[in-house]
Amino acid sequence: MTFAPARGRGATARRARCHRIRAVPFTLRNLKEDLEDVGSRFDGAPDLEFRLATDALELEKSGLSYQRVPPGYRFPYGHAHETQEEVYVVVRGSGRMKVDDEIVELKEWDAVRVPPGTWRGYEAGPEGLEILVIGAPSLGDARREDVDGRRDWWSDE
Repeated sequence: MTFAPARGRGATARRARCHRIRAVPFTLRNLKEDLEDVGSRFDGAPDLEFRLATDALELEKSGLSYQRVPPGYRFPYGHAHETQEEVYVVVRGSGRMKVDDEIVELKEWDAVRVPPGTWRGYEAGPEGLEILVIGAPSLGDARREDVDGRRDWWSDE
């Protein structure tokens, strides 16, 4: 098969576009090494690990955090979002999650979707609990305006 040489400005531009490799913008961060651990801000266990990835990854339409809850520890706050839906993915360990008034058992690779307006909290099992939390839509700078949180929302009483 032979090709005729490109003629005119349009043909040259078309050929250039066909052979050009387009750069794809992306952001790469290591959740454990590149992000500050803000777990100590939650007035809980000293080894609670909480890393916020939304800003570090430059997320525009969603949110992401990594959390490591020590064995047998209950996260000290329950919370609900007005507009944000969240998915909790257990990447290691086990535990329980309270979703409004229902308590569900969690094991590795379980994923729990929690819709807006629903209260949630979680606790680690005997080997601890590591989770990724994915939220959408992005709350941008209005994160605190969308969330209602209560300390000791989940009590055993």
